[in-house]
Amino acid sequence: MSVVSVGHIVSSVAPHSSLGETVSFAEHFTASEQFDVIFKDGMALVERTAAYLDGAGRKDSKALSAAVNVVYATESMRLTTRLLELASWLLMRRALKSGEITAEEAHVKRRRIRLGSVARPAHVKGFSELPQGLRRLIEESFALQDRIVRIDRALEAARTARVDETMNPVGS
Repeated sequence: MSVVSVGHIVSSVAPHSSLGETVSFAEHFTASEQFDVIFKDGMALVERTAAYLDGAGRKDSKALSAAVNVVYATESMRLTTRLLELASWLLMRRALKSGEITAEEAHVKRRRIRLGSVARPAHVKGFSELPQGLRRLIEESFALQDRIVRIDRALEAARTARVDETMNPVGS
């Protein structure tokens, strides 16, 4: 039997004791307290980012050169977009967990959410000159994205396996 921790998602399956069914740890993870922790962390990051960009970030950006200010604007927009996608995923999974939407509705909504891997901006000229507060938020957003992408891949693998299993006449 595999163990799921907050930082890692294990997508293996273990036999269910009496029914001969497999149990997806990825799906159980979404219904667990560990998912609640990621949800709270993600939404807190969204709130901290909004507070920074509306407060200290405005002040910090005024002290930047024109060239670095363009990098600031670009990276803050990318950060906001990334967090919007991550929050959408978290809210969709929470709605599924609470029974507000069906698994099929969640699958349709998931297809609209872009979790793709985006290049880290550390190589962008002027990135190191950005305020530490913005760089820290960007790093935290990528860490959250990495966690969510791992979970999402495991969930999609479990969903695909279920669909393949139900469509297999030999398996039936």
